[in-house]
Amino acid sequence: MSAPRQPGSDSTRLSPLRSLRYWSRVDDGQSVRLPVGAKMPPLQQVLRRLALALLVLVLTTLLVWLDRTGYRDSADSTVDLIDSAYYATVTLSTTGYGDITPVSHGARLTNIFVITPLRVLFLIILVGTTLEVLTERTRHQVRIERWRARIRDHVVVIGYGTKGRHAVETLLGQGTSKDQIVVVDPQKKAVDLASGDGLAAVLGDATRTETLRRAELHRAAHVIVAPQRDDTATLVTLTARQLNKGASIVVAVREDENVPLLRQSGANAVITSSSSAGRLLGVAMSSERSADVLEDLMTYGSGLDLVERPVSSGEVGHSPRQSSDLVVAVMRDKEMLDFTDPRAETLRAGDRLITIQRAVPQP
Repeated sequence: MSAPRQPGSDSTRLSPLRSLRYWSRVDDGQSVRLPVGAKMPPLQQVLRRLALALLVLVLTTLLVWLDRTGYRDSADSTVDLIDSAYYATVTLSTTGYGDITPVSHGARLTNIFVITPLRVLFLIILVGTTLEVLTERTRHQVRIERWRARIRDHVVVIGYGTKGRHAVETLLGQGTSKDQIVVVDPQKKAVDLASGDGLAAVLGDATRTETLRRAELHRAAHVIVAPQRDDTATLVTLTARQLNKGASIVVAVREDENVPLLRQSGANAVITSSSSAGRLLGVAMSSERSADVLEDLMTYGSGLDLVERPVSSGEVGHSPRQSSDLVVAVMRDKEMLDFTDPRAETLRAGDRLITIQRAVPQP
């Protein structure tokens, strides 16, 4: 193992069983975010309700002042605008000191048919905010329980940075629905972004078993591990493999020397981002167009796509060159066979083909 990077460096190499525990722990009701539609900000909702309450108060004050001859003040027997506002305030708040009272039939009828409904409306506006918060919290818990009951064979994406977002974009382009993707990230900003993108998201430390259980990883079919640090990626992979023995785990790391350890930790495939970018840079130096083609192949839904598919019954026993698609490799028993391998000359049942196909335009 090489020496640790300087603080602040994005690239870190593994040190024995060491990881920064910077992922936050929060309770279940706050950590799981389900996608929601556009919603008015809380402060704006409160200000709107306050404005409505003031409007009701002003309307009641005007009604009392216009009919002020029908009211009697025990202090001076007259009711002015200030007295009207005072009466409206204590009436709508149900305080009712009784120092200003309606004495005429008209004023009493106004209290029965107008001010009483306004009192109810005033209370609904003020108390409604609290009730809405409680109702929304209960509704959120119900949604989470329903989501937990139905989520199966989904994809868990750990880390919603640049790598995680592009992985999700590719999954969506390949036909995976948004309700089959769950994001786990330690940053609230990233979780909010994932939720805004229509994905279920969990805020928490992915190296902890309880966080991955919130994402229902133990029932997932695929796991993509894409944190910023290689040591975090190793601990996450170990935890994920312990929870789910059968899931396919794909991990992104920065350093080539960490690949064997990731495979020992349970990763089915390990992608080295730094070396892959370096190879692409080297290709671009010798052939810019070749680099463009490789970039196009790695960008799903644009130009040409790399597609893995099972061999069809009509292709069994024939050469892959006779396929309707451009076959670049044959996967047989978890081994990749290229055209220099004599075993790839004849396709067998159970083979999988890596092909290049024209991208289907996304709607």
